Amino acid sequence: MKIGVPKEIKVHEYRVGLVPAGVRELVDAGHQVLVQTGAGAGIGFGDAHYQAAGASIATRAEDVFASAELIVKVKEPQLAECKQLAAGQVLFTYLHLAADRGQAEALMASGATAIAYETVTAPDGSLPLLTPMSEVAGRMSVQVGANCLQKANGGFGVLLGGVPGVPPAKVLILGGGVSGTHAAEMAVGLRADVTIVDRSVKRLRELSSLFGSTLNTVYSTAHAIEELVKDADLVVGAVLIAGAAAPKLVTRAMVRTMKPGAVLVDISIDQGGCFETSRPTTHAEPTFMLEGVIHYCVTNMPGAVPRTSTFALTNATLPYVKALADHGWRRALAADPGLAHGLNVHAGQLTHQAVAQALGIECSPFRT
Repeated sequence: MKIGVPKEIKVHEYRVGLVPAGVRELVDAGHQVLVQTGAGAGIGFGDAHYQAAGASIATRAEDVFASAELIVKVKEPQLAECKQLAAGQVLFTYLHLAADRGQAEALMASGATAIAYETVTAPDGSLPLLTPMSEVAGRMSVQVGANCLQKANGGFGVLLGGVPGVPPAKVLILGGGVSGTHAAEMAVGLRADVTIVDRSVKRLRELSSLFGSTLNTVYSTAHAIEELVKDADLVVGAVLIAGAAAPKLVTRAMVRTMKPGAVLVDISIDQGGCFETSRPTTHAEPTFMLEGVIHYCVTNMPGAVPRTSTFALTNATLPYVKALADHGWRRALAADPGLAHGLNVHAGQLTHQAVAQALGIECSPFRT
């Protein structure tokens, strides 16, 4: 199969769909890989690295899209990229369609088959291709939140861990999944006063066992969130419903009760955000002030650390890429129900129920 890897064009996105080691695995299995020139430059891999692994180099993205049967990317295709897709092609990347009707309609119009990393499932119900980026985003959320809290950046002017004689900052994490757990690890490690909220008592027990007395756990209710938000210096939104839009757990009214210079970091922004006041931002302009509170809502947070993120992501995606290339997408999906859950668009139709429901578009499930 001919596999194409275009250069990412989203603002300040330096990740790449395949590293040279992955290219070599595919080439050794008999496949052809076409990489756009400069695609790996942001993580320290030049065209020569890809050529040494067996890839061919394309000068333009148009050449990649025109000739590849399988397109492997990182971020959702921008509208200009959607126009280059065609019926019979397979796109394998993050899509996050529930919060992006324009992209969904463009993919449907292309006739291409689009498989989303974020809805591929493992036998245990976990999300193996979302997990590595959730880990990165969770750890980053505390790092960027601490930076935003500095007075020079508009923040309240508090140090997360405090110092002897001065109390630490209060960090509230909404969601005890992968992102929330990694955010808690970072915040606890910096000696902040950390509280995590989740609607699963079972998960709260697991977190309490994992962190002990260094972490406060609270069952998620509107009242609990309302009270905790008031006193928080940093709130991390780490809520996920696979494929669907994120619930708005923090209302504008709640934001108004927060102290001036407090910080909201919305990891859920790819799925529409879990704060009512959130709107997507970029690494070029990552924050905005609303109701006196700093909002960090970058839709591709892991892109800020592209080398770490690319290696973490491709470690997880490569087996699936190889399955799609070795067997073709139909046979690969038939053999792996978890990969089949990743199918979001096929032949002009939405095929994922949660995505279709979020967008108010009829779902046409694909039968493998």
